[in-house]
Amino acid sequence: MGGMHALEWAVSFPGAVQRMAVLAAPPATTADQIALNSVQLDAVRSDPAFDGGAYYDAPDGEGPNRGLALARRMAMLNYRTPNELNQRFERSWQSGLDPLGGGGRFAVESYLDFHGNRFTRRFDANSYLTLTESMNSHDIGRGRGGVPAALARIEAHSLVLGIDSDRYFPLAGQREIAAGLGRSIHGRDPVVLRSDYGHDAFLIEDQAVGGWISRLLAA
Repeated sequence: MGGMHALEWAVSFPGAVQRMAVLAAPPATTADQIALNSVQLDAVRSDPAFDGGAYYDAPDGEGPNRGLALARRMAMLNYRTPNELNQRFERSWQSGLDPLGGGGRFAVESYLDFHGNRFTRRFDANSYLTLTESMNSHDIGRGRGGVPAALARIEAHSLVLGIDSDRYFPLAGQREIAAGLGRSIHGRDPVVLRSDYGHDAFLIEDQAVGGWISRLLAA
C-alpha cells in the first residue's frame, strides 16, 4: 500500500513530490489480486464473532480473531514463494507426532499459525477490511484518462523496483509503471531484485533495496 500511496501523491501533486520510490506495487490492482484479497475479507466476515463489525463491546473482548488469523495466513502465502517454503520446511513435522493420523502438524502449518495469531494481537479486524478494500480500489488511471496519462503527470525522480519471484504484485505492474515515467533512475525498465523471498523481499533484502534508494536520493 505504500507504493500505491507514493504513486497517488506523485500523480496528484506533481510539483510537490521530488522523489518517488515504488517498491513492488502495481499501477492498478488486478482482478487476480482482488480475488486473492477477497477470500481474506470473507474469512474475517464469516467469523461468528465479527457480528457485522460491531464486536468492540463483545463480552469476551476477543472479536473475530479466528477469521483475522485465517486472513493473515492466506496473506502470508501471497507474500512468500513456493521455493522458499519448500526449502525452508520441506515436509518436516513440528513435533515428534506424525501429522498423518498421529495428531501432529507439519512445520509449515505451525509457521502460518504463528504469524496469524501474532497478527491478531496487534491489528483490528475492521481496519484490516478497510485497508484491504482500499487496496482493491487502487487505480491511478481512474478519472485521469488511464494509467499512461496518469503516469505522464509525474515529474519526480523515480525508482521503480520489483521482485522476480513476487506472486502477489508481479513484475508486469512495475514494468508498466517504469515504461510510463520520464525521470526514472533506471530508465524505462524497473529495477529487478532477484530473490526467493517473493513480495516480502522488499523488506528482507534491505541492503539491495537500500542501495537503490540511496541512488534515488542522490539523483
